[in-house]
Formats: sequence, structure tokens, C-alpha cells
Amino acid sequence: MKASQTKPLQTVGKVWCAFFGHRFYTSRNVTDHFKEYKCSHCQLELTNDEKGHKIYLTPELKDINETLVNFYQRRHHLVS
Repeated sequence: MKASQTKPLQTVGKVWCAFFGHRFYTSRNVTDHFKEYKCSHCQLELTNDEKGHKIYLTPELKDINETLVNFYQRRHHLVS
């Protein structure tokens, strides 16, 4: 039942973004330089690449960001 309710909402969000553009917010700070972004209307997820440009967040990039978070937290936990 929920799947049928969320599908029209996603479609409305996609139409909204097609006309007015995406409304991105920072959903997660990976490090000081890498962040994950999400569109508040269509739930599209993006992240930064090594040059600072926004690219689509693939499962592979999600794993890379998770590894970066672990390394970053360990490094700053040991230094502090």
C-alpha cells in the first residue's frame, strides 16, 4: 500500500524539479570537503567528486563515502 502512495509523490517531485529545478540540502557531511546532498522534492542524491563538482551518488560512491567517514572519525578521534 505504501509503494502505491509514494510513487505518485515521486512523480510529482520529478515534475516539480523539471520545471523549477532541484532544491538540494546537505543530507550528510562526509568530511570537511565532501558532502552528500538530497533534493527535497524528488529525493535525488548527489555527492562531491575530487574536483568539487556535484555528481550522482551511486552505490559505489556511497561505500567510498562511508569508508571516508570511518577514516576521518578515527583520525580525528586519535588526534584530539
